[in-house]
Amino acid sequence: MKTIIELSHEEAKQFFLKQKSYCDIDLPEYFTFQLLLDKLSKSITARKLSDIWNKDPKFLIDINYEFFTNKDGKFAWRPLQLINPVIYIFLVREITEADNWNLIVKRFETFQENSQIKCCSIPIVSEEEKKSDKAETVSNWWSLIEQQSLEFALHYDCFLNTDISDCYNSIYTHTIPWALHGKDAIKNDLLKPRKERQNFIGNSIDTTIQKMQFAQTNGIPQGSTIMDFIAEMVLGYADMLLSEKIKDEGIKDYRILRYRDDYRIFTNLQEDAVNITKLLTEILIELNLRLNSNKTFISTDIIQDAIKPDKMYWLGAKKGEKTLQKTLLLIHSLAKKHPNSGSIIRALSDFQKRIYKKQNIEKENIKVLMSIVVDIAYKNPKTYPMATAILSKLLSLLNNNDAINDIIASIEKKFNKLPNVGHLQVWLQRLTLKICENKDYEEKLCKKVIDDNTVIWNIDWLNDNIKNVFAQHSIIDKTYIQNMEQIITPEEVQLFEY
Repeated sequence: MKTIIELSHEEAKQFFLKQKSYCDIDLPEYFTFQLLLDKLSKSITARKLSDIWNKDPKFLIDINYEFFTNKDGKFAWRPLQLINPVIYIFLVREITEADNWNLIVKRFETFQENSQIKCCSIPIVSEEEKKSDKAETVSNWWSLIEQQSLEFALHYDCFLNTDISDCYNSIYTHTIPWALHGKDAIKNDLLKPRKERQNFIGNSIDTTIQKMQFAQTNGIPQGSTIMDFIAEMVLGYADMLLSEKIKDEGIKDYRILRYRDDYRIFTNLQEDAVNITKLLTEILIELNLRLNSNKTFISTDIIQDAIKPDKMYWLGAKKGEKTLQKTLLLIHSLAKKHPNSGSIIRALSDFQKRIYKKQNIEKENIKVLMSIVVDIAYKNPKTYPMATAILSKLLSLLNNNDAINDIIASIEKKFNKLPNVGHLQVWLQRLTLKICENKDYEEKLCKKVIDDNTVIWNIDWLNDNIKNVFAQHSIIDKTYIQNMEQIITPEEVQLFEY
């Protein structure tokens, strides 16, 4: 596997301009951004964003498109964003300009100088054509975090697990230039007259992000690989500062594994783990970040606790062949004990593969199966795509159109009780699109599928040439919709073969 920082600046540019890098949100296959990205990239020859605008987007709303996913089946929610493609292209060009890219790569090398602190979440580039970069990232978690944690049990007696609370929404954009150039360098540069200030790439990234979110400096968009990479700049900077503080404290016997905002701190003395966490807390406060006390714990049983508890539970529970209903009830139990966990998705993935080619399931009550699946999805938003795929198959086994329509109405009525479910509605539309093509959903992305004139991004600030590119190249593949089956295939929702 290659990480993004092993690429040349041109390779990095092509990587970030891929559709799957632009949007890593789980959306149905008929959402396609590649053509629009390609056409915009060719059409935009200007070196500065200001050369193609009628007004500065910094103080305009709806530059990015924001929609929401429910986090817990209650009242917690998470914003997801489709970055305005024009600003995205300029951001990619800024970051991957040869000198800028070389500076960024060297800075990451500095972040990683201390081999005792290992970052395992720099974006991965898949070398297999059929395997997504996201799939490689999940594989990376297994090999670099879980497996290495188990190896560390040979050398350490305890580990402390913690993570950053609401990381992306809390990142202060001014910390991006601090990360790439040093806080003192940026602060000292700001004291100079404007004409004498340096053209730091970190400041440019900061400014570009502000232009896409109404001049806000608090938070970065979630939903693209480039924002994962920018988050790694700030978190890598925190790793470097932590390394310095640990050295000053004289702590030598430790290892730290970090995957994005999750930390595993291995030591032989519990007091060392606690002290390192205290140092990390102090560093994060300076960066406007904070640890999540609810997810912080210390363990002296590394073998037991290094594996996520949902996985341990499922390894023991899934033994033996079971009926479809018993299997779903077991997954329901897993979801109740370990809500919104990766093991639920893996279990549903296996279930979908199990039923996908079945022509009938006469000994099972299909309505009961659907009821269990809906209840799992209701309380576990990460499962929306997979649960929808299972429901599409179960619906196909019903021969009564009235019964199908009644069940769809019941499913929608159930989910309408939840707030902030734009992402769910996108998948409900995929479920119903071949049954009732013009069914109306409130989510604007759903409206875009039905009416291509629906506006997703604010582009009023752009010149007419660029507006025309948007008008001529849709993000909805109508041909795909015409040819797709009502049943959602495993390939549409599977990351890879588990």
